[in-house]
Amino acid sequence: MQSIPVDTSRLGVLRCAVEPEAKVSNFETKEVKKDREGNTIYTVAVMVRQEGRRVSVIEISVTGQPKGITEGTEVRVTGLEAFAWAMGDRHGISFRAAAITPVHGTSAKAGGA
Repeated sequence: MQSIPVDTSRLGVLRCAVEPEAKVSNFETKEVKKDREGNTIYTVAVMVRQEGRRVSVIEISVTGQPKGITEGTEVRVTGLEAFAWAMGDRHGISFRAAAITPVHGTSAKAGGA
């Protein structure tokens, strides 16, 4: 699967929409997805708001639990990559990042979403 680097500086304000959750690889057994080294993969739903455009929400996978991120927190996404995928009649784009960290001094109460 080919990765496409994403320039996050062009995405505008990024805020956490849903706090980090462990990614489930098997919904029947509730098995949590791990990387090759055995680290848990987490998913963070992030609101993207570019100037003059509507809000979009993307789910970003990241290795290890991001710290200090709660709903509404402005975040910085490092090393964001997009992957096109297809399974049968279904297709879409997945996102993965090297890190997701809070932008200090911001909150949903202070800046709104």
